[in-house]
Amino acid sequence: MKAAAPSPRKNQLLAALPDAEWQRWLPQLEPVELTLGQILYESGSTLSHVYFPTTTLVSLLYVMENGASAEIAVVGNEGMVGISLFMGGESTPSRAVVQSAGQGFRLKAQAIREESSRAGPVLHLLLRYTQALITQMTQTAACNRHHSVDQQLCRWLLLSLDRLQGSNLVMTQELIANMLGVRREGVTEAAGKLQNVGLIRYARGRITVLDRPGLEQRTCECYAVVKKEYDRLLPEKLAT
Repeated sequence: MKAAAPSPRKNQLLAALPDAEWQRWLPQLEPVELTLGQILYESGSTLSHVYFPTTTLVSLLYVMENGASAEIAVVGNEGMVGISLFMGGESTPSRAVVQSAGQGFRLKAQAIREESSRAGPVLHLLLRYTQALITQMTQTAACNRHHSVDQQLCRWLLLSLDRLQGSNLVMTQELIANMLGVRREGVTEAAGKLQNVGLIRYARGRITVLDRPGLEQRTCECYAVVKKEYDRLLPEKLAT
């Protein structure tokens, strides 16, 4: 039997909608099952929907001409995928790929365009979210340039956990390496170090975080910078 879709209010942006906008959006929100590796949009394509994850993670990747890619941001239940639609761009040079299967909701492009044209409270909320997302992108670029693979992996794990419920991630080392833009051997070594000191347990593509405070102590300042900006710009997550 198919599991019931979570409430749209499990997404932080949808939970923060004022009542009038919530009532207008609710009939238009379509529940979707998102599978591991599913591509929500490709580089340069025109977006047909925006997505609001609830129990899934989506990676925004920049893809080079030779096919190599690196993650520039991760989106989960704190946000949305497809900001170019209300920014007026219609498309983006990045690719959006589901990195942890789960559920979410989508809204047609025309609906988000109409909402942004009203220039009301929803647009202000989405622009604040965009500023937080840009902070994550810029901090990721700096982190990948200046910090060790160990620190990058800690940052990536913490950001991912912030956007999902629970302490488990289903993720292969090869996929993590692609996300971080590093060699698989580097991720194997870094994950082994974290496991040896009791911070995580890794087996058969499943990562369980055993000591989150320990991860926070081991990571670089990049995680705290991103978290602080999201906390500053976005409403607290609402209970459903």
